[in-house]
Amino acid sequence: MLFWTRRGRAVAWTLFAVVALVVFVAPIATVVVAGFAGSWTGPLPSDLGLAHFGDALSGDNVASLSVSLQTAFIAGTLALLLGTWAAIAAREASGPVGRIVDAVFHLPIAVPSVAIGLGLLISFNEKPLLLGGTKWIVIVAHTVLVLAFAFSAVSAALERLDPAYRQAAESLGAGPFRVLTRVTLPLLLPALGAAAGLAVALSMGELGATVMVYPATWKTLPVTIFGLSDRGQVFSAAACTSVLLAATLIALALLGRIRSRAEMR
Repeated sequence: MLFWTRRGRAVAWTLFAVVALVVFVAPIATVVVAGFAGSWTGPLPSDLGLAHFGDALSGDNVASLSVSLQTAFIAGTLALLLGTWAAIAAREASGPVGRIVDAVFHLPIAVPSVAIGLGLLISFNEKPLLLGGTKWIVIVAHTVLVLAFAFSAVSAALERLDPAYRQAAESLGAGPFRVLTRVTLPLLLPALGAAAGLAVALSMGELGATVMVYPATWKTLPVTIFGLSDRGQVFSAAACTSVLLAATLIALALLGRIRSRAEMR
């Protein structure tokens, strides 16, 4: 803490609470309340009800939610596998190779998601890799976008690992594969769980690249929300956004539970 007096700490905590309320809590709460509203012409909403949430959980909207969940878990799994492999390979590489791998896998963070979407649309629109018009181009786009975060999480965890564990295993005759599967990966489980949760959460809310590449048969919920708001159906969009938030939190809770059980084993 940079404040040593009780009054200074109280002021700091008050400022933090105000900023958190204005920046984080208020916008999300407004969206959730708007989902219940039939109209909002004054300071407070009116005609509250569950009609918009009923629409959000039926028809094309629930189909879009299913698409978002499938895309997030597939893309998150692929990003976790590729990111973990790349992080371990970059750590083992000598010379500039590791730095090059690190730069390449962090590149999606520096590039606008719309550019990535357009690049994939152009690159995979001809044989032999014809993915345009299929769900796989959406999954590839999400995998590319969340891969950098999975790579970063695993790389940071690898840097914190005590090399004594690996050295002890090698001194007892364990080969590289046994060290990887029995020592390194078990020690990385917390980081892997965090990386998986981050990848799923980011994929669930991705819009920029998805708008560029999605086919009509594989429309994620953020695309549906964008379409509703663009047509002026703000309250329906708010209800769908609330459902998206709830689904993301539930998915993260399930991943956290799986990670906790894996750590206990």
